[in-house]
Amino acid sequence: MAKPEKTLAQTLHARKIKNPPKLIYLMLGYIWRLLYFKKLNLHVEMKDDPRKCKGPYIVVSNHASRLDYIYTGAVLLPHTYNFVAGYNEFFRSHLAGIFRLLQVIPKKNFTPDIYTIKEIARIIRGGGRVMLFPEGMSSIGGGNQPCAIGSGKLLKHFGVPVYFCKISGGYLTSTKYCLDERPGEVRVVVDKLFSPEQMKEMTADEIQLALDRAIQNDDYEWNLTEKVRYEANGRIAHQLHTLLYRCPRCGEEFSMRGEGETIRCTSCGNGARLNADYSFEPLEETSVLPTTPKQWFEQERKFVYQEILDPAFKLIERVRLGVLPKFEPLKNLATSLIAGEGEICLDHSGFTYTGTKDGAPFSFHLDPHLLPTYGMCTDVSRVYTFFEGEFYEFFPETECIGKLLLATEELHRLHGGEWKNFPWADTYA
Repeated sequence: MAKPEKTLAQTLHARKIKNPPKLIYLMLGYIWRLLYFKKLNLHVEMKDDPRKCKGPYIVVSNHASRLDYIYTGAVLLPHTYNFVAGYNEFFRSHLAGIFRLLQVIPKKNFTPDIYTIKEIARIIRGGGRVMLFPEGMSSIGGGNQPCAIGSGKLLKHFGVPVYFCKISGGYLTSTKYCLDERPGEVRVVVDKLFSPEQMKEMTADEIQLALDRAIQNDDYEWNLTEKVRYEANGRIAHQLHTLLYRCPRCGEEFSMRGEGETIRCTSCGNGARLNADYSFEPLEETSVLPTTPKQWFEQERKFVYQEILDPAFKLIERVRLGVLPKFEPLKNLATSLIAGEGEICLDHSGFTYTGTKDGAPFSFHLDPHLLPTYGMCTDVSRVYTFFEGEFYEFFPETECIGKLLLATEELHRLHGGEWKNFPWADTYA
């Protein structure tokens, strides 16, 4: 009897990760340098060069955008690294081959993944080097978020030198709300974060906090001083309302429209022109605007937090359900296969999907302490999570993702979840 064909998931988790093939890695790395360094106006400040380190080490970085492999791996050539990337990305045809070739380590984001830890350990034991983006996903609002639960514990466990890259301007070059590439300027600082001896004297929580501080960055705040201009071809505010959904003047939600170079409230007319340096220029004298888009996004978080203090708080949305393919990789830049439709409900009991999957009734529920946040494969049009190890992506009928994300994160924290906001955050003021 013929053996049943292995699924993509089975094949992926059967792999034993090795050091990336040096010749291919270097060839691709130098091609990427040639293509992007001048185009994106990349500047590097090397305060402590990890390439002088003998033996295994880990590099961590803030996750500014989908181009961060340029700002980290290509910057540190000729050293080679095993990158850690989202598990679901290995199911996309344009990424799967190159990820496997370069020995990228898959990680199921925002959920425990023993396979990932084992494969990182394999590389470290073999004298290799690992590149981590401990936030777990690229920046949503223009600044970094707290590192994923257990990041400090992981670094302490491996006990090898840790270096960091801090990227500024990466989000402004490639935002989450619009997938256009916008050349301007990117700056990267590389420095040492921990020696093994330092980490022995620190708790995992102390390491986690120091990690958060080291890679803390807000591109919009950074550019208030730097005034770098980015080439957006007249689309700098395109789809900005998917994040900035609440009018700061009238308080109406989902009334904002980001089109061309302006964002405007369809209810009261409040709005701004977004300049090439991402600064706001009020549309009228009575316009009410935060200083930066990131500050606007964090103001929305404050309003969401006040809403969830109501025990009756509830968000309900109609969605299509996406899953990962079993045997053939996704094509045409797709992020999942539509397998059903139904309704998601977020309230104080947690997150619930009720609907269909593969033509049959299907539902699942996650308590709030088990769901710190969502992953986003591309822009702010969809989110994903994992349930019992399986990937599920949700495509809502409305542009609700910005609020859904903020509400989920704050419900997680309100109900005792481990993934806390930064100690210096003023969300609850």
